[in-house]
Amino acid sequence: MRSFYAAAMGMGAPMLRLLLSRRARRGKEDPVRLSERMGVAGRPRPPGPLLWLHAASVGEAQSALILLDALMAGEPDLRVLVTTGTVTSAGLMERRLPPGAIHQYAPLDHPGWVRSFLDHWRPDRVLWMESELWPNMLAALRERHIPAALVNARLSPRSVRRWHYLRGMIAELLSGFTVILTQTDDDAANFRSLGAHNVIATGNLKYAAAPLPVDDAALAALLPAIHARPLWVYASTHDGEEDLACRLHTALHAALPDLLTVIVPRHPERRDAIMQTIARHNLPARLRSTDGQPQNGDAIYVADTMGELGLFYRLAAVACIGRSFSSDGGGGHNPIEAAQLGCAVIHGPHVQNLQALFDDMNNAGAALRLADEADFEAQLRRLLTDSRACDALRDKGATFVGAKAQILPGVLKNLSLLKTIRSAA
Repeated sequence: MRSFYAAAMGMGAPMLRLLLSRRARRGKEDPVRLSERMGVAGRPRPPGPLLWLHAASVGEAQSALILLDALMAGEPDLRVLVTTGTVTSAGLMERRLPPGAIHQYAPLDHPGWVRSFLDHWRPDRVLWMESELWPNMLAALRERHIPAALVNARLSPRSVRRWHYLRGMIAELLSGFTVILTQTDDDAANFRSLGAHNVIATGNLKYAAAPLPVDDAALAALLPAIHARPLWVYASTHDGEEDLACRLHTALHAALPDLLTVIVPRHPERRDAIMQTIARHNLPARLRSTDGQPQNGDAIYVADTMGELGLFYRLAAVACIGRSFSSDGGGGHNPIEAAQLGCAVIHGPHVQNLQALFDDMNNAGAALRLADEADFEAQLRRLLTDSRACDALRDKGATFVGAKAQILPGVLKNLSLLKTIRSAA
């Protein structure tokens, strides 16, 4: 099966180029750096040993930054190549990468593009985040005897069922990893069931993240604009959730006439569609990127800027985690960031991408699962009008994530195996 896949990808270069061009026209690829997706390096390789760290999208990139900061603190002379696969994650890396680390877009899994990428960068160690499994790249790493680890790995029961039909192929792919460090014991069992070896459950790296940063000047400017208005934030929203936020705001207006609903879209480029949705509800709204600070008459404030979620978590009493009610089937985003910054965390029923994490928080009373829109309205009303109930949920969330934060040393200890292997080689 892998040989068939490699041959198909090898012959598919014209279609892959067309795909990249179409994605670039839709804003999903950087047209200036499109050649990087075809294995053509955009920068020279730095001298000396090089660690390659790959994180596909924003969620993985945030976990990668936690690990990267710790690795570079322990190895001050370390040089790191960081690759991502989305424009949004690339923007995050441009803002957050420390000195000594450089960013490139990951190549698509065409065998020639993989070969060009590895010939140029010649990594000494490789760390892949969460669930990235590209057959041609993994095969090439194994053939070149480059030690690799899958870090913060997760594998849903659905993925396990799908891969079981190709168990021989997945076992071969997973053999390319020297070690697999999983988020939970269940994830570890899932990987072992597919033939993986040296699998260790180390916990979820997201718990070890530093709180999201904030621009103190921006925070100082927003405080007088908000005054004492009740405020909640719908964080990292996807299609369908902005419409839901408007319906909720309208339903709560009688009880909370000064309510300010802050929407932070996962993809800011959707701003025009979001504003059209709000207009259909006849709610006064303002875009942060173009219209400045919220005004007294505004009902909805759309924070369509990058890297400011930490700002709004510091201002909000309640945060609903996006993509848990979305029209695309959901999956959920990271609730830890909101709990760290003192928000009462609520979320919808569709959090399958981070199910274990949400289950842990819910079972500890550190987050609140909402069954449907009616439940959302009732709980949001309760939390925004009952300060004792809101403070209790906020305190439980902060206590829970604080107790879970000490997993990083165990991850680093297990990753030291890669450095030992490469040194011996």
